[in-house]
Amino acid sequence: MIVEAVVGNLADLTEQERSDLHLERIALSGSELRRRVQRVVTDHGTEVGIRLTTRRELQDGDILHRDGHNAVVVSTLPTDVLVVAPATIEQMGFVAHALGNRHLPAQFLGPAAEVAGLPDHDGVMVLQYDHTAEAFLRDAGVRFARVDRQMEVPFRHAEHTH
Repeated sequence: MIVEAVVGNLADLTEQERSDLHLERIALSGSELRRRVQRVVTDHGTEVGIRLTTRRELQDGDILHRDGHNAVVVSTLPTDVLVVAPATIEQMGFVAHALGNRHLPAQFLGPAAEVAGLPDHDGVMVLQYDHTAEAFLRDAGVRFARVDRQMEVPFRHAEHTH
């Protein structure tokens, strides 16, 4: 089977529509979500060729094929990340500046995001795991946790110049 377009997302279906589907899942890492052309195998052993005709990143729940009650769906794999929860705005600025100078891609989650080991935060910065960033955070006394987390959007480096 060759897939050239995403036909929907599980999040856009009603609960009844989702419960009526038999799902075959394709587990993809963050870097694989960004690839437009790849060959993968579902959890049922079906080989699928993905050749997206539009520039688009795959997301958790994307439906690549739907035939009646059967659907082939993207499932994102958890990513090893550092979740950083600075205690003050001063500490946040220090951390953002120091880690920004290392050009580490980051994502930000609001106070409602649940993170194991980091209760009662005002918002967090999430980075792909990096041992030097972990050592920096530990040495700086910044509250953080290393966790496996399903990221809604894959990490990507921003384009920039100096």
